[in-house]
Amino acid sequence: MSLDKEGNNGIKNKKELFLEKLAERQNEAKVIRRVVLLAGAALVLIIGISALSIFLYINAALKPVEPNSKKEIVVDIPIGSSVSSISQTLEDKGMVKNARVFKYYVKFKNESDFMAGEYHMNPSMTFTQIIDSLKTGKIMQKPVFSITIPEGKQLDEIAAAIAQKNNQKESDIIKQLNNEVFIQSMMNKYPDLLTTEIMAKDVKHPLEGYLFPATYSFYKKNPSLEEIVSVMLDKTVNVVQEYEVEIADQELSVHQFLTMSSLIEKEATKKADRNKIASVFYNRIKEKMPLQTDPTVLYAQGKHKAKVTYKDLEVDSPYNTYQNKGLPPGPIANAGVMSMEAALHPEKTGYLYFLASKDGKVHFSKTLEEHNKLKAKYISNN
Repeated sequence: MSLDKEGNNGIKNKKELFLEKLAERQNEAKVIRRVVLLAGAALVLIIGISALSIFLYINAALKPVEPNSKKEIVVDIPIGSSVSSISQTLEDKGMVKNARVFKYYVKFKNESDFMAGEYHMNPSMTFTQIIDSLKTGKIMQKPVFSITIPEGKQLDEIAAAIAQKNNQKESDIIKQLNNEVFIQSMMNKYPDLLTTEIMAKDVKHPLEGYLFPATYSFYKKNPSLEEIVSVMLDKTVNVVQEYEVEIADQELSVHQFLTMSSLIEKEATKKADRNKIASVFYNRIKEKMPLQTDPTVLYAQGKHKAKVTYKDLEVDSPYNTYQNKGLPPGPIANAGVMSMEAALHPEKTGYLYFLASKDGKVHFSKTLEEHNKLKAKYISNN
């Protein structure tokens, strides 16, 4: 009987011990859950407070500095100013509360084409009013002069346009545009746009194709060439940035992109033809055929004329795409948006040849035999 009692007592003690430990574990689990819950709640609270603080800060920064102010603030925006420098100038002058917030607001709204000049503003202006003023050029002075650069123009033609407006010799401008010290200063200022590719030994003019075609207004007499070129490069940067993803998708560098765009620009006459012309160039590169585009031959010789002779095709130059395969060393002109978009979105065709008849119409063909028939019909017999 004593053994039976001890045995029952032992089992009972084990059960009680087990239940006690189970209760302890349950209590510990409750404590842990409570700690985790409190920690999670604290983290959410911290994140919420931080988010609210950021929201309130940005919301405050978006509002006018002094809503009821009537004082006048003169803000000078130099030629070639970037969005970052404009934003900092506005903060320094007390026109915006935070330069970074204004900068990102401008980028979020995809605003650009701000004009240089002396602006008379007041601290009650909203971001929208400031941006509208900078875009429309509502300033106290009119442009001293403007330079219009059409699509397809080459660096020597752009230099002539600058010389005409800026009282300088065209030869002096060309010399400075090719000057290594000047080019290096521009490369330092625009590192994402102007890479070492523009300094390759076979490149004829480093800035060829990089001065975007547009009308540029200047607000003082005789601005330096650096100021003039900076305005043009600013525009090119803004345009190229819009195509960054598509350029990468085509596995092109910016230099190659501008080079291909320039070939399309010099060959095309109508918008509808550009994507097909682009397809011919890409198809020929894929087939390891020379591009054989006449404008590169004329560029190699520094000539501007309508028709290419067989003698022209013999020019010994890395730009001669009859003698060399692939793209030329660099752009041969400045391309417009239509040609840029064609370079990024070539039509899917099997075309390897094209020619333009006298009426400006472009005729495409897939084989040399078809091309020769078109040539006999539209070129040789005329």
